Amino acid sequence: MDLERFREKAHNRSAENKKFLLGLKRKDPRKVDDEFHAMHEEVFEEIDCLTCANCCKTTSPIFYPTDIERVAKALRMKPGDFIEKYLRIDEDKDYVLKSSPCPFLDAENYCMVYEDRPKACREYPHTDRKKMVQIMELTYKNTLVCPAVLEMVERLKELKV
Repeated sequence: MDLERFREKAHNRSAENKKFLLGLKRKDPRKVDDEFHAMHEEVFEEIDCLTCANCCKTTSPIFYPTDIERVAKALRMKPGDFIEKYLRIDEDKDYVLKSSPCPFLDAENYCMVYEDRPKACREYPHTDRKKMVQIMELTYKNTLVCPAVLEMVERLKELKV
């Protein structure tokens, strides 16, 4: 995965993609879901997250209390110690990682806590969820992080969804 080329393409198409995605909010939500879900399946048949891991390298998931407990247990730590070592509270008052790349990402792009990873990681990039029209701003932001999301949006634009 050529992340430099991806970043350039994402940046160059940023305004166009934002306009397209925000325009989808006026469309039939079921049709938007159907199109995104089909494109999600198609694109992830072609793209292997392990060749990229840009999400893990550049952004932090939100850690909810159940996530903190689960990951701390997997690491054989007390939740308080886990928070102190790995997390901070962001401007939205959410727990997020202190640093990037994610401290649980290994050299081969595997997650060392994969089975116990946070809910936000499990659901990322959120392109197969219901009511996609509710998360168009997030989807736009994800076009700047995830090559698969950028590819989905590019293909959806071609289909003139």
